Amino acid sequence: MKTLCYSVRLESLVSISDKCFLARSFNGSEDLIPKSQVFGQDYSVQKSQAYWISAWILEKKKLQYSSKKEAWFYNDSRKMAPQITITKHVPEKVTKEIIHDASLTR
Repeated sequence: MKTLCYSVRLESLVSISDKCFLARSFNGSEDLIPKSQVFGQDYSVQKSQAYWISAWILEKKKLQYSSKKEAWFYNDSRKMAPQITITKHVPEKVTKEIIHDASLTR
């Protein structure tokens, strides 16, 4: 089974117990996040620390986040699923009148 996660930039993510993190966003809002819903750090973000947190828990919390950067994670291995995008190209119908060159006929 897979879980949708968002990359959330946080000012701090502090472990306060065996099962809970205290997350503080840059606008000053704080909330408790279960450790089971944090899927690891997003190392592609350079300016600050970002963490992969499940989307359904973020909707219930008061943290500031963006849904622009998302990924799917496997629940059992807690690893990121490959990002596969399937696009289908449908060509436009072209209607041209075909004119044969008379010099090429026998």
